[in-house]
Amino acid sequence: MQRVARGALTCGGGPAGVRPLFSAGRSVIVDGHPICDLCGGAVEPVGPEQWRHGNGRGAKQVLQQELEKLETYRDYRARLDAAARLRSLGARDNPYLELALLLANAPAGAQRLLDLDERRSELASLFSWAIPTEPALAVLAKHAPLVECGAGIGYWTALLRARGVDALAYDAGPRRGRRPWTEVRRASAAAAARRHGERTLVLCWPPYDEDDASYGALRAYRGDVVIHIGERDEGATGSVRFHRELRLNWTLAEELELPHWPRLRDRLLVYRRNAKRRPLLERDRCFECRRFIATGSIGRCDVCFALRPPALALRVGRHRVEYPREAVDAMPPALRRAFAASRNRIRRV
Repeated sequence: MQRVARGALTCGGGPAGVRPLFSAGRSVIVDGHPICDLCGGAVEPVGPEQWRHGNGRGAKQVLQQELEKLETYRDYRARLDAAARLRSLGARDNPYLELALLLANAPAGAQRLLDLDERRSELASLFSWAIPTEPALAVLAKHAPLVECGAGIGYWTALLRARGVDALAYDAGPRRGRRPWTEVRRASAAAAARRHGERTLVLCWPPYDEDDASYGALRAYRGDVVIHIGERDEGATGSVRFHRELRLNWTLAEELELPHWPRLRDRLLVYRRNAKRRPLLERDRCFECRRFIATGSIGRCDVCFALRPPALALRVGRHRVEYPREAVDAMPPALRRAFAASRNRIRRV
C-alpha cells in the first residue's frame, strides 16, 4: 500500500488490482460508496467487474458508455422515456411494474453495472417508492372508497382511477419534476385522514422518520380499515409509534407480497380497527441507565455515551450506532479503515 497526498490509504498495482469489499454477495457501502477490500478507500466501477479508486464522480462517463452497451439498459431507457411522456394511464397500464421486472430479469452479470439503487431512485421519482401489481390494486379496489395520504405524485391512485375505483389522493406539498399522474389535493396526512373517515385510509411508504405522516394520520383517522403499503414492523416505512399503534389497536386482516428492491420487503397490509382502543404507553429507555429517551431512539442516551464512549460510533440518519471494542476488532481491516475515515464517524476507532 501507499499513502497519497490527502492522507488516505490506497492500493498500489493500478486499477487491475482494485476490488470492492463484499459481504453476503453484495458490496459493502460506507458513506454512500463501495470500499476497497484492502485499503478501505472509496472505489468506483468502470466496467463489468472492473473497479478503480475514486468517489464515483469520475467514473460516470465511463459507466454510461458501458451501460449503453447493455441491451437491457437500452431497452430500459427507451421504455422509461416513453413512460415519462405519458399524460394519463389506461385501464391496463402499469409502466412502473414493467420497468422493475425488466431490471429484475436482467442477466446476472449486468446487475451490478445497472446499479439497482440508482435505478430505484430514478423510478421512484417518476412513479412511487412501492411497485403496484394487479393483485394489489384488486385488494385496494375491494376496500374502496379510498383516501391515499402522502400520495406523492399520485401514481397508485391514478392506476386505481383508471380501473374505475373511487379514490382520492392527498399530499402535503408540491413535488418537483413530473406533474402528478392524477389530481393530488393539498393537505397534510393527518388533516386528510381526519376529513375522510368514511373512506379506507391508504398510506404508501410513509417515511420512517416522520411521525406525522404515519402515526399522526392513523390517530386522526376515524374509519375502521387502514392499508399500509411498505414494510411490516419497524422497517423502512412508518415511524416507531405508527407500528406500535398498529400492533396494539389494529388487527392484520390481509397481507400481500409486492415486488421489491434488494434489501427491502414490501407488502400490502390490510388492518382493521380493534373494538376497544388501548393507550400507547410504551416508551423507549436507555438500555444502560434506563432513563427515558426520545421515541424511536436506539441504544444509549447521550449521558451514558459521554461517560462511557464506545470504541466506534457512527451517525446513521437520526440514529447513533455504537460498536464495542470486540466488534471493531472483528471487522475486516478495510472496513475499520473506512469507518475511521467516514464523515459520519462520531468517535475515532
